[in-house]
Amino acid sequence: MNSPVTAIGGTPGSPLGPASPSTAWLTALDRVERTTIADPAIRTLQRTIRSLPLGDVRDLLRGKPLGHPVHPVLVQVPIGCWLSAAVLDLTPTGRAAPALLTAVGLAGIAPAALAGWADWADLPPEPARVGLAHAVTNVAAVAFYAASLAARLRGRSTKGKIWSLGGLAAVGLSGALGGHVAYRRATGDGPAGQPTAP
Repeated sequence: MNSPVTAIGGTPGSPLGPASPSTAWLTALDRVERTTIADPAIRTLQRTIRSLPLGDVRDLLRGKPLGHPVHPVLVQVPIGCWLSAAVLDLTPTGRAAPALLTAVGLAGIAPAALAGWADWADLPPEPARVGLAHAVTNVAAVAFYAASLAARLRGRSTKGKIWSLGGLAAVGLSGALGGHVAYRRATGDGPAGQPTAP
């Protein structure tokens, strides 16, 4: 089977023409999936997370009672709050509501992150690599939103809005990375058509 990159539209200079944005994105993801530089850290982190004595909490974090992962459900709180704050930043509604939504989004990160790490700990190497990039991008988003909230609380709403936009961009990238991991797991389509573990 062809890799997702060639199956969708080829690579630059190929007979299929120049790379589209989606082809460039898939090429970048394919490179992340194949890059082994972080594998020692990934294996150590996964082993550490799997060894935590979480008992039934692990099943809750993995969504076993629901019959599906709970991480995608939990991320709706921070994403929804932060997107809503961005919309309110574009309107003359005042400064309190966007600051409150930013704070609630930050509070919602912990459960979403814990559930994400619980799922990530059992991923095979290729999606685990993209999952680590997803996590790092989330850390950047949290840092942007923490800076946004700090600026807003000091009365610097313009600075808060700028930090918020950076955070929203990081959340968008993180969501695309996380979506890629979820899609690959659901379809069983790994890099170059190699199946991934369930």
